[in-house]
Amino acid sequence: MKIIVQMDPIEKLNLSGDSTFALLNEAQNRGYKVDFYSPDMLTLDNNILYADAYEILVSTDPDEIKKISPAKRVKLEDYDILLMRQDPPFNMSYITAAHLLETIQNKVLVINNPFYVRNCPEKIFVNKYSQFMPPTLITRNINEIKSFKDKYDKIVIKPLYGNGGADVFYSDKNDKNFQSIIEYFQNISDEQFIVQKFIPKVTLGDKRIIIINGKIAGAINRVPRDGEIRSNMHVGGQATVTEITEYEKKICTALSNDLINFGLFFVGIDIIDNLITEINVTSPTGIREIYNLSGNDVSLIFWNELETRLK
Repeated sequence: MKIIVQMDPIEKLNLSGDSTFALLNEAQNRGYKVDFYSPDMLTLDNNILYADAYEILVSTDPDEIKKISPAKRVKLEDYDILLMRQDPPFNMSYITAAHLLETIQNKVLVINNPFYVRNCPEKIFVNKYSQFMPPTLITRNINEIKSFKDKYDKIVIKPLYGNGGADVFYSDKNDKNFQSIIEYFQNISDEQFIVQKFIPKVTLGDKRIIIINGKIAGAINRVPRDGEIRSNMHVGGQATVTEITEYEKKICTALSNDLINFGLFFVGIDIIDNLITEINVTSPTGIREIYNLSGNDVSLIFWNELETRLK
């Protein structure tokens, strides 16, 4: 089987915690040929999609990805599976890559489906399941935000298309910087931003549940460091072992049919105190942390499900 992965440049990856690395290692263990390119290497020529790609070799002792061939121009439609695995930000570059990948969708299995990756922004898509969410507002209208803050007192403000815990702010009734925070968001972008009721139990952790082909594959709890409300591992959150509750299973079941129908094969959902805050469809992470903490190898589940789907 021929696999190609669209991801960030190898030099930028933190392989010790990289989920794409784990997926590629398992693909290689199964004897698949694996090639790599970054989104800036895409070219659409007479409606045929090409990329300048390298064949890669993955090793785990130490963690390493080696380019074992010079870059060569390849037709992406010649592959069996294409993994869309570059990290956000979800910007025009990301959206353009999704548009380009749509041109080969009937010829190659693209994971995740680029049409729905583009059309299901992670902090907007989740609002379809608002019955499981904390009170949430998407706006840039300061009067709306003030009314929301008056109602809930403690709130979190974050960019609509951000990632990794960047530009996440907490505010309460005593916050003298509230106006400055709003002005900051209004100045850094033209789109709306997201305001949510603060969930105090975030200090106990933000649970990441991995869903593969509509089924729960594993989970970790990410605990913020002392004095923080952000649990992202990029900003010092600590992964810990966790169990998935019956209520959390109910949330996952409610999402399952849509995820399958939309071709969102590999998804990470974030839950704090039984409230879902995001549905990560671009480049979900957590595979290596789940394995290190529990021995559950999500990459095995990923390829087993994918092989079954291709039969």
